[in-house]
Amino acid sequence: MKLNPQQQQAIHYLGGPLFVLAGAGSGKTRVITEKIAYLITQAGYLPHTIAAITFTNKAAKEMQERIATMLNKKQTQGLTVCTFHSLGMKILREEAEHCGLKKNFSILDATDSAKIIGELMDSTGRDAIFTTQHQISLWKNSLLTPEQARQTAHDKWQQQTAQIYAAYQETLQNYQAVDFDDLIRLPTLLLRDNSAIRHKWQLRLRYLLVDECQDTNTCQYALMRLLTGAEGMFTAVGDDDQSIYAWRGANMENLRLLQSDYPQLKVIKLEQNYRSTARILKVANQVIANNPKLFPKTLWSHYGQGDKIRVVACQHEQHEAEWVANEIQRQKMIGGDKVRYADFAILYRGNHQARTFEEALRTLRIPYQLSGGQSFFDKAEIKDILAYIRLVANPEDDPAFLRAATTPKRGIGDTTLGKLNAYAQQHHCSLFTAAQSMNALASLASKNRDSLMQFTNMMLHYRQRATSERAGDWITHLLNEIGYEAHLQHSEEGKASEIKWRNVQELAEWLTRKGDEDHKNIIEIAQTIALMTLLEGKNEDDIDAVKMSTLHASKGLEYPTVFLVGCEEGLFPHNDSIEEGHLDEERRLMYVGITRAKQQLALTYCKKRKRQGNWHFPEPSRFIDEMPQEDLHILGRKDGNPIVSKAEGRSHLSGLSAMLAAKSKKMNS
Repeated sequence: MKLNPQQQQAIHYLGGPLFVLAGAGSGKTRVITEKIAYLITQAGYLPHTIAAITFTNKAAKEMQERIATMLNKKQTQGLTVCTFHSLGMKILREEAEHCGLKKNFSILDATDSAKIIGELMDSTGRDAIFTTQHQISLWKNSLLTPEQARQTAHDKWQQQTAQIYAAYQETLQNYQAVDFDDLIRLPTLLLRDNSAIRHKWQLRLRYLLVDECQDTNTCQYALMRLLTGAEGMFTAVGDDDQSIYAWRGANMENLRLLQSDYPQLKVIKLEQNYRSTARILKVANQVIANNPKLFPKTLWSHYGQGDKIRVVACQHEQHEAEWVANEIQRQKMIGGDKVRYADFAILYRGNHQARTFEEALRTLRIPYQLSGGQSFFDKAEIKDILAYIRLVANPEDDPAFLRAATTPKRGIGDTTLGKLNAYAQQHHCSLFTAAQSMNALASLASKNRDSLMQFTNMMLHYRQRATSERAGDWITHLLNEIGYEAHLQHSEEGKASEIKWRNVQELAEWLTRKGDEDHKNIIEIAQTIALMTLLEGKNEDDIDAVKMSTLHASKGLEYPTVFLVGCEEGLFPHNDSIEEGHLDEERRLMYVGITRAKQQLALTYCKKRKRQGNWHFPEPSRFIDEMPQEDLHILGRKDGNPIVSKAEGRSHLSGLSAMLAAKSKKMNS
């Protein structure tokens, strides 16, 4: 497809700092990749002096793939296309000693850091740990030290949290470890405070391209500024109307700062949309017009007017889910092979809404894929139990050993594991092998030694039983022996332990069923699970299934037909956001949801919804009232058209099936 004049201008502009205001579906990824190709082939930039920074690995991978089709390997040698975190890690690896770190420092994930914070708090309450962890993350992203956090604390809780932050940083230093936030924070502080290193990296990276600039936090924006210097040779791409991540530290103010920090900033608007019909864009433009504008723009399209947007009033959640599932099945049946399940997306405000839709889709045997929510195999309690199964299947699996040995707690602490790790490294063996070595055991205190020996003996015993025992019996015995239900009751607050234990029971039932149906022992099933978890990482685009996603996770994606569900006051916009004065961000979230749709868009809401066992009667979302009413087709409301009943729907579907069967018979005769 030919580039439009604005896209061409953005690609060719090299007169200084540039901000490309890229509306939804305006081809921003193409502009970035084409600009990289232009810099290398026409503007004389060497590939290793260019860095394109994205927010997700998926976006970075997509860019790399596109560039690979435009340029050969030699032309892209040394080119950096990565996330902010990856770039930070690259700088940190090279400059580790200047940050008080050894070259092979460890990187902790969110679970690891939560564990340390929980121990410092002397708490096991998941919500309390998460809130503390989140606050520390926000401070880090705002470049505040523990001391600065303490000085600016608003209340007693923040003061206490600032103390935990100080102790947490000390622990990380002792461990020679960093967390995800440090991957950007430490390089930023280093470049800020050390002019020689700053100059070195400015010379190395001569041109910067930053994607989704509206999503940068204070720290990321500071890193971008330090790398580009006064000259400001960069292209930042973003859209203030799609800024939806304030809750994780994104600061839309950065777009305003661009203008004051770089007075010579050039702004180019991409307003032509290559995704949606004119009507979908008209609805999106009118909703977002209710927000204050940093950079005014109006999206437009050559794709024709398109269908009216359906607004469907449903009786309750089950009715809502059934209507969506029936509608998908109806359209699939009418469209036949031309319509894929992957053409449909169900988008919702919160993950808790997904379950009802899952049930409705399963009932009609419609394949679906969850994204933006946690996979079953990613849940902490499931990973705990799978660690035991993995260790039995492969005693060389060190991460599985660490998890199984310490969950539930059994007197194997950091000191024991540290000594074990040192022995394993020295003797080039696994932790499980080290734990069975008399020399390694001799270095431990008797109490710790006994705990470790009990654990390894138990695992050897279960490994022995694994090949001869029914998978269901094996897992039942293991759960009883390690006392996992009691562990959950002790470590989780309120209903969380019940929910987690239910998930573990679900896993046990699945293992039992799998073992009996496929005549497999627990080790053989472990291989199946490994394959399943690998498949979960398969490119989502390759799977023909209805996509179910939170609105936050849907950003950057597009679908021919979108169902935007739960459009009710209190749910969307969310009560918390209304109370905290974040209505503008909720409206931007609605804008993002609308602009995911290419051809068809339906919004649903419930007349009544159950919350904590009681019926509530919500008002339809105020965002529906903000839409041009002449472009809406209202269904199920007193003043609208009736929704086809369930019985009528079934009759309609069976009629369609009969028609299609007759057609097929005629063709074959």
